[in-house]
Amino acid sequence: MEALEAIFNRKSVRHFTGEDVPMEKIEILLRAGMSAPSAVNMQPWEFVVITNKETLLAMADNLPYAKMLQNAGACIVVCAIPALAHRKLKDYAIIDCSCASQNILIAAEALGLGAVWTALYPNIDRIEFVRKQLGIPKDVIPLNAIAIGIPTGEDQPKDKFKPEKIHFEKW
Repeated sequence: MEALEAIFNRKSVRHFTGEDVPMEKIEILLRAGMSAPSAVNMQPWEFVVITNKETLLAMADNLPYAKMLQNAGACIVVCAIPALAHRKLKDYAIIDCSCASQNILIAAEALGLGAVWTALYPNIDRIEFVRKQLGIPKDVIPLNAIAIGIPTGEDQPKDKFKPEKIHFEKW
């Protein structure tokens, strides 16, 4: 799939068949995430891959916007590490990991998978639950949990282009 086709067809997929996601495809998603730009190429990220059904169900039961994990084949938790970011700033780590997350979402579309970003940060309760559930250190910020799976086909892309949001030269 061409890059622009994957970008324009990317959608938030919340309906999965429940089938496993092949590990080869998960590795491609992780490679895509790690190919993202980062400030001064610091790459202040780590990724936790979840394929265990019990863990996926626990996440679905305890994260208010992650119910789709019940039928997802996998989940990637994108973690920001401020100490590894440019100037050791949390903001750079968050921005860099957001870029990595977007690459994962686009790559999922290109691979014929479905995916949706579910926010953990900045909600402290969600962050602490995921830290405890996955053993993530205190100095690492679990930014989001990306549900990944084989899509049922229910979720369709939307045309989000709005010319009125474009300004040339001045606002």
